[in-house]
Amino acid sequence: MTVSDALRDRRSCRSFATTPLAAGALDDLVDRARRTPTAGNCQGVEFLALEGADVSAYWDTTLPPDRRGAFPWPGLVNAPALVLAFGLPGRYLDRYAEPDKEGTSLGGSATAWPVPYWLTDAAFAAMALQLLAVEAGLGCCFFGLFEHEEAVRERFGVPDDARAIGTVALGHPALVGGRTSASTARPRRPLDEVLHRGTW
Repeated sequence: MTVSDALRDRRSCRSFATTPLAAGALDDLVDRARRTPTAGNCQGVEFLALEGADVSAYWDTTLPPDRRGAFPWPGLVNAPALVLAFGLPGRYLDRYAEPDKEGTSLGGSATAWPVPYWLTDAAFAAMALQLLAVEAGLGCCFFGLFEHEEAVRERFGVPDDARAIGTVALGHPALVGGRTSASTARPRRPLDEVLHRGTW
């Protein structure tokens, strides 16, 4: 499978079979996803991988059982593995305070970064994780934490300065029973609408 194939085939799977991932599969996927670029090679992206009872604890924290009846994608809760990608601002500030980066003025404060690369780099890693999942024949779905970031932080002991960009659900797609998102009916915009040559 080529990168183009993986991009073409990647879909947001919202209904998973309960079959666990093969032993070591999650570690292998994360190990390869962590090789995406980071600013200054600071390697300031870390992952929280959840399987088994930890997946249940995640959903109990973000989607309590009394709210699940109204949840439009109940098959998403069946995903056997969840991975949260976190950007660590402190690693970026430390790296950009080193002598070879002193001319950038980015080592003093997170507010000095017009674009917080710890979030950009974590997003790169989350996308790579999804493409690697597709290559492995798995389904995946990225979704945001929104108002649940602090509760997840407390439940799983995530450091205060780590910023989550969201969660990637991973597993084998359910063969039946999935509900298609209305978003899938939206046509892809043509290239000439999104590619600006020389000027906007």
